[in-house]
Amino acid sequence: MAWIYLMIAAVFEMGWAIGLKYTDGFSRLWPSVFTIVGMIISFQFLAMAMKTIPVGTAYAVWTGTGAVGVSILGMMLFDDPRDLARIASIALIVFGVIGLKVFSAQ
Repeated sequence: MAWIYLMIAAVFEMGWAIGLKYTDGFSRLWPSVFTIVGMIISFQFLAMAMKTIPVGTAYAVWTGTGAVGVSILGMMLFDDPRDLARIASIALIVFGVIGLKVFSAQ
């Protein structure tokens, strides 16, 4: 169950990270509210996952998964660069997250 909590935390991390773009420096009320709520939910699920998953593994998977998701969403929503080096770097993060899951004791 802890890995499911961690994936939920990562999804909400992606949501609040993308939400930051829409808050316009926290000057827009509703995007700011949704972003802050997403942060709280993300941290809550991360904390629940860390009850059984080692802190280093949980945090690395949470940030890595979030970084990959936000990078892909940035390409889709904000026309972020899509060059080969960027995509290869994202792939390296994916392989690292998979390695942490495969070689984790949990």
